[in-house]
Amino acid sequence: MKLAEKYDEVDERDKAEQMRKLSCEWTGKIFDQGPFYHGTRAELSTGDLLVAGHQSNYEDNLMMNHIYFTSNLKGAHLAALLAKGDGIERVYEVEPMGDFEDDPNVTDKKFPGNLTSSYRSTAPLRIIGERNEDYDDELAQWRTKLTKNKSEIIN
Repeated sequence: MKLAEKYDEVDERDKAEQMRKLSCEWTGKIFDQGPFYHGTRAELSTGDLLVAGHQSNYEDNLMMNHIYFTSNLKGAHLAALLAKGDGIERVYEVEPMGDFEDDPNVTDKKFPGNLTSSYRSTAPLRIIGERNEDYDDELAQWRTKLTKNKSEIIN
């Protein structure tokens, strides 16, 4: 409904009505079929499992109840860049081994809907490969921005 309200604010009634209709049809089922990615600095191998219950990649002394992932490859590269540690930034293609949900930390809180294609699960994610796309120019811009905000996640 938040998107509908935003369209109302800019006097786009047709789009607002379309968003209201979609909102009413929403069943809560996630239709994203992937592929899915996880950004980190950990060195992992195909077949390894990422599991909840470990320290956060981003905050010291924070144990994670979920494992987070995305279907947005560039978003996974940004997550790897933000991750703490000395290892190189890595993006792994992952396969969810159970149910997952929209990441409530960004869904409708920071962005209406799930524009970031971010998800979380209490079930493991299996590593099925590593992705090494070349985003050097964008990563350089991200690094510059992160330096300005002391590499903290922006809320």
